[in-house]
Amino acid sequence: MQVTETVSDGLKRELKVVVPAGELKSRADAKLADLQHKVRLNGFRPGKVPLAHVRKLYGRSVMAEVVEQAVNETSAQAVADRKERPALQPGIKLPEDQATVERIIEGDSDLEYTMSFEILPKIELTDLKAISLEKETAEPSEEDVAKQIGLLRQGNQSYETKDGPAADGDRLVIDFKGSIGGEAFEGGTGEDAYVVIGSKRFIPGFEEKLIGMKAGDEDTIEVTFPEDYQAKKLAGKDAAFAIKIKEVAAPGEAPSDEEFAKSLGVESFEKLREAVKSQLQRELDNATKARLKRLLLDALNERHSFELPPSLTEAEFEGVWRNVTASLERSKSSFEDEGTTEEKAREEYRKIAERRVRLGLILSEIGNENQIRVTEEELRRAMLDRARQFPGQEREVVEFFRKNPSAMNELRAPVYEEKVVNFALELVKLDEKKLTPKELMELVAGQEREQELLAGDHDHDHDHDHECGPDCDHNH
Repeated sequence: MQVTETVSDGLKRELKVVVPAGELKSRADAKLADLQHKVRLNGFRPGKVPLAHVRKLYGRSVMAEVVEQAVNETSAQAVADRKERPALQPGIKLPEDQATVERIIEGDSDLEYTMSFEILPKIELTDLKAISLEKETAEPSEEDVAKQIGLLRQGNQSYETKDGPAADGDRLVIDFKGSIGGEAFEGGTGEDAYVVIGSKRFIPGFEEKLIGMKAGDEDTIEVTFPEDYQAKKLAGKDAAFAIKIKEVAAPGEAPSDEEFAKSLGVESFEKLREAVKSQLQRELDNATKARLKRLLLDALNERHSFELPPSLTEAEFEGVWRNVTASLERSKSSFEDEGTTEEKAREEYRKIAERRVRLGLILSEIGNENQIRVTEEELRRAMLDRARQFPGQEREVVEFFRKNPSAMNELRAPVYEEKVVNFALELVKLDEKKLTPKELMELVAGQEREQELLAGDHDHDHDHDHECGPDCDHNH
């Protein structure tokens, strides 16, 4: 094999590879000789088929197989010999001229092909110990605990149907149909919806206007979506909702604290309070971890500058852009509705794609330098965690991953990233900063919305941020 570099421009490489005809012929002869002892043909005893006859019948197909194998082996060897890491699988360009192809198949011509690829850049890693981050923490207050217990009470509240008008605290079952300027909007219609007056689960003013209505009543109420509403198409708009009241129910007598705790399977109200506080603290700790990871990634992104492989960046951008446009299409929105233009949006999301590629390469380099690996046990746990997300189909999910290496690699990537991030966080300097639970959760919520959009997980985005009806929890 002869390898000649024909292009070396930044991260771009192109190689010309020549495999001598003699080597191809030698490989083909060995395969045909092996086939001679295995093939069974009418008129010949096993193992006694003349080699010339085997060559006549199978020569072309064997040589085609030899050429394919030679390309795979020599292209891999050419890259390995250069000690370079391709960003993506190299592109192979084989001879297209039919006369040349025939000469190669007949063993009369060398195999010449070109391979083009981009290499991963050399990355000078920053000293992780020189990075200082604020570890933003929070603790649930007694008010937070009481509020959560109140929500538990609300969720387990019993109601009794009544004939009179709805009052604050009553639960209603309603049908509604919303419109803006006489036009119905997506997400603005619902049937058999539960509304607890005073719960503030609906947009401001909606619940209050149900007070005084009775079962069987039909009316139209008018409300205004808040100016800062997340669905920009609805923000600040006046809307009318045609309402039909199907049922009005008053809350039943509330049980004592101890009775309520025991109804939930907890031995005492104090134990319930402790359990709720522990759960709230776990949620805040998870938020701290998510926020700290984001701050670390921001710091790594700021401290590294190197040329990015264009192919990786373009592939990442195309994936992000597909998610963005698909989200707009589902919500029947436009870039103008989002307060921007397609050109500006492309520029913004290309920067995001570049950041993703840069961080991916940085984390990979940290992992390589420190020999961080994903164990089979860690991968198995990740697979089982994914399977549990599909109750009743766990076995099928596990089999799918075991039979699909590419799917298994998708499981491996986040596990690897998490190990690298945890390793880095052990080295950076952390200064604790106390926040209120609300402040911390608001910071993390902003991160999650961005991640959902870019990852293509639009269920939450679509249901709660874009085309929301009156049951959107604006204060959530």
